[in-house]
Amino acid sequence: MKHCIDRLRALGLGGLLAATLGLGGCDPQAIAELEEGVATEADVVQRFGQPERVWPEDGGAKTYEYNRQPSGLRNYMITIGPDGKMSALRQVLTPDNFRRVQPGMGVEQVRRMLGKPARQVPYALQNEVAWTWKFLEPPSTTKAFNVIFSPDYRVLRTEIGPDPDGPDMRGGG
Repeated sequence: MKHCIDRLRALGLGGLLAATLGLGGCDPQAIAELEEGVATEADVVQRFGQPERVWPEDGGAKTYEYNRQPSGLRNYMITIGPDGKMSALRQVLTPDNFRRVQPGMGVEQVRRMLGKPARQVPYALQNEVAWTWKFLEPPSTTKAFNVIFSPDYRVLRTEIGPDPDGPDMRGGG
């Protein structure tokens, strides 16, 4: 991540927007530089920056949440074991994880599974709140995974639809 930030600084303000949109391109390089069981917590933070959130795990492990929403199409969960070494690195916006979101689940369970959404929209007339995650459907279509919550933030239903921001062929983030 540091090398990506250095790239942004070198571009100056003129290239800031373009570089920010392309920052997700740094993720594959950062991932390639981290090996499970070898990379340390410091290595993870150096390449990805400070996490959005830290989730405690059993036995003293912790999972770092790295969100690329709303402009990116991926979210990462990186687990650091009690020994301070990276034990897992997962991109969590996947069909398997989407299928695991079930009616009745609480909002924190969903957030822990998928990371922070791209947007949260209340629908007062329906008495619902929709959370949306943007993701890449291979080979290059952006889609939205929507979770509809009740007023007490329990999952009512899920749906996959078009990207709310329109078609996008970036495949980044």
